[in-house]
Amino acid sequence: MSDVRDIIILGSGPAGLTAAIYAARADLKPLVIEGTQPGGQLTITTDVENYPGFEQPIMGPDLMDVMKKQAARFGTEFEFATVDRVDLTGPVKTVVAGERSFRARALILCTGASARWLGIPSEEKLMGHGVSACATCDGFFFRDQVIVVVGGGDTAIEEATFLTKFGSKVYVVHRRDHLRASKAMQDRAFRNPKIEFIWNSVVSEVMGDHKVSGVKLKDVVTGKERSLDCGGLFVAIGHTPNTSVFRGQLDMDDNGYLVVEAGGTRTNVPGVFAAGDVTDHVYRQAVTAAGLGCMAALDAERYLGGH
Repeated sequence: MSDVRDIIILGSGPAGLTAAIYAARADLKPLVIEGTQPGGQLTITTDVENYPGFEQPIMGPDLMDVMKKQAARFGTEFEFATVDRVDLTGPVKTVVAGERSFRARALILCTGASARWLGIPSEEKLMGHGVSACATCDGFFFRDQVIVVVGGGDTAIEEATFLTKFGSKVYVVHRRDHLRASKAMQDRAFRNPKIEFIWNSVVSEVMGDHKVSGVKLKDVVTGKERSLDCGGLFVAIGHTPNTSVFRGQLDMDDNGYLVVEAGGTRTNVPGVFAAGDVTDHVYRQAVTAAGLGCMAALDAERYLGGH
């Protein structure tokens, strides 16, 4: 059992790195398996202005680099690998990544959630330069500009309503002729003079060289295209939790998010904890993910102390 670690952390976003900092300071010598996107979703974010402790904006990748160095300073080890499967049975858990296996008495799952994107090349090119999936994170940068929001569910309508605090006009583009959002949210949006709906339409192209300057819209009924000038595009068509590797072993909700105990981070399997966007479909902020990562490390430390 000499190769069995105390803690392995899956994921290297704010939740995973905060968990690593706390676990390392507790002398648990954590191993972080970084995953396909080291640093998490913040690595595709430009200026971060709402993370406590930074008076001036900090680039998302820079913030994650600072957190990783802090975790490493306390003795955290890192493996750049993607997890293929896990075995959560018994007191020792096994994580398989490629041809390598890692074992630990406790696991902290911080694999996050991936925003769903439109899947067009121009969107990817301008990501972080006017294209965003988080109004709370980036809305401030679009003050007095025309903004386009794509989507028709609660998230899209909530984002559009929030963005009216900053934008001069907010267009909601939806591929159908009615919304899926709750009636209360719909009523609020319909009453807002800054919000205008564009029905039966999709974004076929994002325009701009170095920054978003507009979008091309395609009517799904007539096939006609038109251009709309705007300064920002917010894609609000949902998130997909990165939990497929745990399916059949951990409890999940209908959307695939891991279920944890109320007010804590314990999953239904003893010794397995979860934190960050992999459990949180409501707040999805770096600071809330970090807080949950701290909680998971403390929960894991207590678990190990009792075993």
